[in-house]
Amino acid sequence: MTTSFRLIVTGGGSGGHTYPALTAVRTLRARLAAQSRALEVVWIGTSNGIESRVAPADNIPYATVATGKIRRSANVLKMLSPANLRDMARVPLGVAQARRIVAGFRPDVVLATGGYVAVPAGLAARMCGRPLVLHEQTVRLGLANRKLAGSATRIAVSSESTIPLLPEATRGNAVVTGNPIRPELLTGIPDRAIHALRLPGFDRRLPTVYVTGGSLGARQVNHVVRDLLPWLLVRANVIHQCGRDMYDELRQQIPPMHPELVGRYHLTGFIGPELPDVLALADVVISRSGAGTLAELTALGKPAVFIPLATSAGNEQAHNARHLYEAGAAMALLGEVSPETLRQAVEPLLTDPARRAAVAAQARAHGKPDAADRLVDVILSVAPAPLVPG
Repeated sequence: MTTSFRLIVTGGGSGGHTYPALTAVRTLRARLAAQSRALEVVWIGTSNGIESRVAPADNIPYATVATGKIRRSANVLKMLSPANLRDMARVPLGVAQARRIVAGFRPDVVLATGGYVAVPAGLAARMCGRPLVLHEQTVRLGLANRKLAGSATRIAVSSESTIPLLPEATRGNAVVTGNPIRPELLTGIPDRAIHALRLPGFDRRLPTVYVTGGSLGARQVNHVVRDLLPWLLVRANVIHQCGRDMYDELRQQIPPMHPELVGRYHLTGFIGPELPDVLALADVVISRSGAGTLAELTALGKPAVFIPLATSAGNEQAHNARHLYEAGAAMALLGEVSPETLRQAVEPLLTDPARRAAVAAQARAHGKPDAADRLVDVILSVAPAPLVPG
């Protein structure tokens, strides 16, 4: 067996930074195993971020470093708040801690996927002379990746439209990979969703709408869909994943409807392993527009109506949604969010199969289902050549 490949992964704070990194690690591990090589990996994260649970659950050794959250504001004085100054003072300690980890582990490559914790580890990679690959999930570079762009060996981006937004001096290091998604999402079977969710009242002659409010629920999405239900269920079946925290509230607020319409509606707090089948069944998706959601829906070629989260960092969800909307690959509520604006956006997708197919085709054209393999290609391309024992 040739020598193992050593990788440091850093990034987290949200699922959007964490799960693409996890998918890349799994894909790299499989690629190396096919070459009779092993993967040694360490994940650098925070003590309480989602990555602190995800990495150990996948048997990935985990190390923590100090970091701080910078609370952004257009007001310079607010940027100098006591909380920001306190957190900024933690960054040098985090860099020192990350440098010790990088120097001791001597990785072939450091992969940074964003989030505040990526900054200390990314800077440590530069200090130790290790190749640094950044991965950006959104259309515009997040704050951490903007800080690290000048230190990166390669910048893997999810969209061609990102490259002109990079600092000019770094554009030559950019490569479009897409945003890695879980491969099982591509294997769904519609009939399995009907069976798993027990949907005997669904009318298979009608399109199916999948509404997702995320694991905790998106109050705005849930309420606007609730208010549109009587209109929506005349034209479609609806699977409404509202989040566990909002399930009881919404169940009590379903408006009175004819039993036939009620039979077309499935309200659930959580969609688990049946998600690939639910997505396969869905003809239209109504959701937020986080980077991971966009990557999944475009890889599957699903027409969507996006309702961006207005408070997302850097307004990234609105940028994501606008990018696909302007390309004809999705509908988006970029202004007022109301039952009427949602009706106007979703109606042509439900009543005009040709329009729905056209949007699906454009979505698929923007999708990169092989993004994980593309990112692994980039990681391997910047690594030193493996040594073969004599």
